[in-house]
Amino acid sequence: MILVTGGLGFIGSHTCVSLLGAGHDVLVLDDLSNSSVDVLDRIERVAGRRPLFVRASVSDTDQLAEAFAQHDVGAVMHFAAFKAVAESVRLPLAYYDNNVGGTLALLSCMKAAGVRSLVFSSSATVYGSPATLPIREDCPRFAVNPYGRSKIIVEDILTDLAGSDPSWRIVNLRYFNPVGAHESGLLGEQPRGAPNNLMPRLLQVAVKQREVLDIFGDDYPTKDGSCVRDFIHVVDLADGHVAALRYLAEHSGMTSFNLGVGRGISVFEMCHAFEQSTGQSLPRRIVGRRAGDVAECWADATRAHTELNWRPNRDIDAMCRDAWRWQRHLCSENRGGSVCRP
Repeated sequence: MILVTGGLGFIGSHTCVSLLGAGHDVLVLDDLSNSSVDVLDRIERVAGRRPLFVRASVSDTDQLAEAFAQHDVGAVMHFAAFKAVAESVRLPLAYYDNNVGGTLALLSCMKAAGVRSLVFSSSATVYGSPATLPIREDCPRFAVNPYGRSKIIVEDILTDLAGSDPSWRIVNLRYFNPVGAHESGLLGEQPRGAPNNLMPRLLQVAVKQREVLDIFGDDYPTKDGSCVRDFIHVVDLADGHVAALRYLAEHSGMTSFNLGVGRGISVFEMCHAFEQSTGQSLPRRIVGRRAGDVAECWADATRAHTELNWRPNRDIDAMCRDAWRWQRHLCSENRGGSVCRP
């Protein structure tokens, strides 16, 4: 059985679907601070099987210990982290407490339970403003915001842990910018409060929940002045986690992999692709830069291609179409509600 912390979040829920589809049993641990329990129903509708569920914080060592005691957990996938760059600048203590403290609690419980296999959800933010592009796993790490620094701290903890005991098997996945949704339209991103990432804000404009899409800066040293990112379809990313689990079966120690498409797409390019793929108009305006944002960031994912036998299969049009299908499904479920305006 695979324990998935934060398994009802955007990436975690899609990974649960991929794990169930690959024949694994899944136990989700989530405190619902940024997710909803009805995601369990969505996972079951998509995968045809329902994961087990424990409502608990990853910092709650008593509940973690009970979960390990009651279930035959063979490996852990750890997604339970705060992840908004701008928010981390405002709330650094909360990010260190949850992202670092929560991971320490999880690792202690894993050690006590004799579970030594971990897939860790890291981020390309550990690279900061990269000196060279594309970014390889051996590029220097230098985060420019507390979120990225929290990931670097955890990566260093995991490196020390793996070095101290050869029985630990750890894959550290540094992924870039997940977007899209499951192609069924039944599972996707549903952030609470004001979204921080581009795609959910873009979707809110498309359904007229927002009047205009704010573009945070058009004066970056990039091809069109907007930030450039490596956008990857969330289902491809989820499949990468299943590939990492296969890798753990044969490799000890800790290994880091980039998961990205390997091509930079600007904010303006993503807006244009969405309009072309969906026929929806996106009114937009230029506002000031956000604290903590870097100009350009995209991956060299060669190591994942060769060692994990993983490659992304979905292009930018699929990312936009699947995200739009998910948003329309939400609209159909919430007529008259807050998800869409008439």
